[in-house]
Amino acid sequence: MVLSGFFGSIGLFKENISLKMKKKAKEIIEFLEIAHLKDRKMNEMSSGEARRFLIGRALVHDPKALILDEPTNSLDLHALYKFSNILRKIAKSGTSIILVTHNISDIIPEIRRVILMKDGKFCNDGPKESILTDRNISNLFGAPVEIKRKGGYYYALRK
Repeated sequence: MVLSGFFGSIGLFKENISLKMKKKAKEIIEFLEIAHLKDRKMNEMSSGEARRFLIGRALVHDPKALILDEPTNSLDLHALYKFSNILRKIAKSGTSIILVTHNISDIIPEIRRVILMKDGKFCNDGPKESILTDRNISNLFGAPVEIKRKGGYYYALRK
């Protein structure tokens, strides 16, 4: 799956795979902590395991940024924890993370800027600390919430 990122395909067919490509794929697999899964088929993996391989496909090109749309949907708590740690590792390696989410707890500590959208329009944009406030999030979702911060993560609680 990771090697297929070099060819823009899902899976490999008759592509010529160079030693350089194999080496890069191996490095990514180790970086994403999925070496123990490399011989499994995608349909035999959990959602979280498969997601890490799909991210590996994108990383073969050393992107400056990854755009992730609701990447934590359907993940259980264990998979969410592992996925979050991998996103943090990617961000710390120098790849920017652009994250689209409805859950503020998905926002990893390494994300510094937050843009809020409502009805298809930007309504707030700025440093995470000034945007993720009780008032802004309550207005965004139309429900009274209290924002808590712990360990660099933000959480919304009902008031």
